[in-house]
Amino acid sequence: MKPPVLVDTKDRFLKACRREPVDRTPIWLMRQAGRYMAEYRALRAKHSMLEVCKTPELAVEVTYQPLHLGMDAAILFADILLPLEPMGAPFDFAKGEGPVIFEPIKDRAGVEKLRVIDAGELGYILETLRILRRELAGKVALIGFAGAPFTLASYLIEGGKSSHFVKTKKVMYGEPETWHLLMQKLSEVVRRLLRAQIDAGAQAVQLFDSWVGQLGPEDYREYVLPHVQHILKDLEETGVPVIHFGTGTSTILPLQKEAGGTVIGIDFRLPMGQARKLLGDDVALQGNLDPTTLFAPPAVFEARAQSVLDQMKGAPGHVFNLGHGILPETPVDNVKRLIDFVHEKSAR
Repeated sequence: MKPPVLVDTKDRFLKACRREPVDRTPIWLMRQAGRYMAEYRALRAKHSMLEVCKTPELAVEVTYQPLHLGMDAAILFADILLPLEPMGAPFDFAKGEGPVIFEPIKDRAGVEKLRVIDAGELGYILETLRILRRELAGKVALIGFAGAPFTLASYLIEGGKSSHFVKTKKVMYGEPETWHLLMQKLSEVVRRLLRAQIDAGAQAVQLFDSWVGQLGPEDYREYVLPHVQHILKDLEETGVPVIHFGTGTSTILPLQKEAGGTVIGIDFRLPMGQARKLLGDDVALQGNLDPTTLFAPPAVFEARAQSVLDQMKGAPGHVFNLGHGILPETPVDNVKRLIDFVHEKSAR
């Protein structure tokens, strides 16, 4: 597939991550490549999710698909669970149910069996990044990513998605040594993977902690923070922007900042102005339009987007994004209109 024709945004996104002046607010959207696009659905009709992720040519093609809409960054198309298979926990995506772990972890023996893998065992991810960096050089920034240890641990223990995370918390509270062993293994694998992604060409990386909002501050500090810090403090030494994102994190944002990250992602539940007061202006912020507003009339989501921009006016670093990923069936025209609106209204 030929690279798309792109508007040259140079390093607008990277400058914002570094809290440097920009000509306008950069925008990219979590899950910007995915089910809301007809091109993606057509490709997935021929290939499974894992086939797309493990075939660099296909992963590159999907990464390209939304870029013609005017995004300021491309994000690697992959999945946060990919490291689990070589670690010894195979999984698949069940139609309509999401990921399913074939043999969920039930005890310490299950944790001890997990291998701490080198990133080379996920070579297809690194090859995808190398191709993308070559072909997108000088156009849009390239973001790599990985799942955070708490989210990965919860999938391993629950066996898939969960509403209450009872199994996860039973291990966390009742078997703390087992819990920390699991988190140590996961955090080291994630650290290695993100380091390797940077070496392969990622110009920024994001750590996704999709389920960490299930924890209060005390639990986050005791059971999660040291392990996330192991990843993020190491990555900051590379000089590459590191985005730290979680959902439902209003009560733990200061702790997430303590754990690390040059950019803190804000979900849609907390106004950006409040997040800015909590975190200060010494860290860049990313966010935070509610993804469901993109189903509303343009006047509605444009007003909400303007509110986000207004709350971040004068801030030394803001990357516009949704407060979580784009939802399936989101109108593509609305996505394009949002991108154009943010660029137009934030022009310096």
